[in-house]
Amino acid sequence: MFAVLKTGGKQYRVQSGDVLRVEKLDAQAGDEIQFNDVLMVGDTIGAPLVEGAGVKATVIDQIKGPKTINFVKRRRKHGSQRKKGHRQQLTLVRIGDILESGASDTGIRAALSGRGIAFATGAVAMAAAGAAAAYAATRSDDTADAKPAKKAAAPKAAKADAPAGGDDLKVLSGVGPALEKKLHAEGITTYAQIAAWSDADVEEFGEKLNFKGRIEREGWVEQAKELSK
Repeated sequence: MFAVLKTGGKQYRVQSGDVLRVEKLDAQAGDEIQFNDVLMVGDTIGAPLVEGAGVKATVIDQIKGPKTINFVKRRRKHGSQRKKGHRQQLTLVRIGDILESGASDTGIRAALSGRGIAFATGAVAMAAAGAAAAYAATRSDDTADAKPAKKAAAPKAAKADAPAGGDDLKVLSGVGPALEKKLHAEGITTYAQIAAWSDADVEEFGEKLNFKGRIEREGWVEQAKELSK
């Protein structure tokens, strides 16, 4: 007898004794598990699942799939490239009994998909929902109490003015008042400072100020060298 089961967003046609690699499950080697999302058993087709059907299995090991490489290259004047490797976490299982009916609906293991989703049932789900509602209500009360304090404290914030003797950094391509304010906060006020940046400095400020490659893309260092002459 064969069955078609669903786990980890994929469908598998299995028979007793088959060894299967599925998306990672919350189980240890030797654990007995049961798949309850059964779409078909023999000649019986579910709508979408077969009522009371289940597929039992034994966990053999937790493994990783083959490495896949993700390579991205941006072809620009100041382009960049990134290379990442990934190995999907999988669970190796051996299929046992295939149940056409009478399968337990409480013994199924929760899938640990890469998004960290776990399935809760019955009282556990209700308790989780109640706790979430209580927490949200508490946060709402705290936020309501905190708002007047924030409004009262707002006038104390002093407006950041450009340092005396500094250059107008807005002349640089792509620099507006907001970016200029970020540079001033880091002590960057003149063209000469930017012109003296090394590759390490460009990377540091790009990451710290979340410029996302703007420094190289707009050519700030070259512009600053010209402006500081």
